[in-house]
Amino acid sequence: MTQQTFIITGAFFGMLAIIFGAFGAHALKKILSNDQLKSFETGVKYQMYHAIVLLLLGFNFQYSTSAMYWCFTLGIVLFSFSIYGLILSDAKGKKLKFLGPITPIGGLLFVIGWLLILLQAI
Repeated sequence: MTQQTFIITGAFFGMLAIIFGAFGAHALKKILSNDQLKSFETGVKYQMYHAIVLLLLGFNFQYSTSAMYWCFTLGIVLFSFSIYGLILSDAKGKKLKFLGPITPIGGLLFVIGWLLILLQAI
């Protein structure tokens, strides 16, 4: 895993978070219920938080490990993207229920990533 990989991945997910956030605030506001919109926004927030973590780890590469990279990257994909899929499919009337159990796996990966940072600091 290279420093550049952390930075590129963090920047990519950060950029997508801005795009998805704008999409949610404008295009989806008319389609989604308030609860659905809040869930979508949760996915965007967690994506952005962890994109920033990837950037910080990239710019402080001496403290980074590939396990951290994979926990945060897969966490974003499994957590945030499963929320996007659940919400958008529900809005279309065909909820992809199989995505429901995937969301907590992404959350668990986030927790493990944070634990790895804690252990690295100790």
